[in-house]
Amino acid sequence: MKTHFTYLISFMLLGLLAACQPKPKDGRTDTFNTGSVYITADESFRPIIQEEIDVFEGLTPAATINPIYTTEVEAISLLLKDSVRLAIATRTFTPQELQSFESRKFQPRAIKVAVDGLALIVNRSNPDTLISVRDIRRILTGDVQNWKDIYPSSKLDDICLVFDNKNSSTVRYAMDSICGGKPLDNKKVYALDNNLEVIDFVAKTPEAIGVVGVNWLTNRSDSTRLSFRDEIRVMSVSAENQARPDNSYKPYQAYLYYDDYPLARPIYILLNDPRNGLSWGFSNFMQSDRGQRIILKAGLLPEILRGYISVRVNDQ
Repeated sequence: MKTHFTYLISFMLLGLLAACQPKPKDGRTDTFNTGSVYITADESFRPIIQEEIDVFEGLTPAATINPIYTTEVEAISLLLKDSVRLAIATRTFTPQELQSFESRKFQPRAIKVAVDGLALIVNRSNPDTLISVRDIRRILTGDVQNWKDIYPSSKLDDICLVFDNKNSSTVRYAMDSICGGKPLDNKKVYALDNNLEVIDFVAKTPEAIGVVGVNWLTNRSDSTRLSFRDEIRVMSVSAENQARPDNSYKPYQAYLYYDDYPLARPIYILLNDPRNGLSWGFSNFMQSDRGQRIILKAGLLPEILRGYISVRVNDQ
C-alpha cells in the first residue's frame, strides 16, 4: 500500500511540474510534426507547394500547414517580419536581410530544393514558337514591338507580353537575368494578378506571349512529362542569337538537368525557425525522397533526385 501511495504522489508531482513549465514566449506550440503553422510561397509555385502540403498532411495527421500564396516580394517580407517561419522563393537572402536577422540573434537557412523552368507560352493559333533570349530581351526593353520584327512572315501585329504580377519572381528574373538589371521598358508589357490569368489571357489573345512557371503547365496525366496544357503552346528557347530547331529547347526536365534550357531558376526554402518546429518538419519532408518525387511529377528538376532522372526526350 505504501509503495502504491508513493507512486501516486510521484505521479501528481510530475503533473504539477509539467503544468508549471513556462510556455514559449512567442506563444507557439507546434513541434517538428504536430501543430499548425503558416508558411508563404511565391504564387508561381502554388500547384506544386499545395500538392506537397496535401501529401505531408496526409502522412502527418497532427500537422496543419496554412499556405499564403503571394508575390515573392511579399513572401520574403512576411518572413522578415516574423509573420511566418518559412517562405518559398527563387533567391536566397540578401546581405541586408541576413544582417536584419542576425541583429535579432537569428540564423536563417536557405535550402535549394529544385530547379524551375520559366516557360514562354503563346496562343495555339500562333505558328511561331522558336525564340532566342536576345529577342526576348529586345521585347522587354522595347526595341522590338511587332511580331514581324522577329518573324517577317508573321500575320500578327503588336506583341503583348504578360506576367503574373509586377512583384513576382518572374518579373524579377526578367529584369535581372534576361535584361541584365535594366527595367522593363515597353508599353506592351503587362502584369496581371496570377498565373492562371496569364494562361487564360494567352489562350484568348493571338498576339500574346505569357511568362509562367512550368509547374502551371505540366500535363499530370502524361507520365513522360513531355506534354503541356492543351489551350496554349510552349515556345522553344535558344541561348544563341538566332533561334533554330536544333538549338532551341522547351522546359523539359532533361533540358533543365543538362543546362540546355536557358530560362532556368532555382527554388529555395527560406527558413527562420530557431525552435525547429513544424516549419522545419515540412521543409524536411520537401527534401525527402517522397517530397522530391512530387517535384519530379510536377515537371520540375528535383535537387536531391537529379541523379535518378531518366526521361526520354522527344520534341513535340
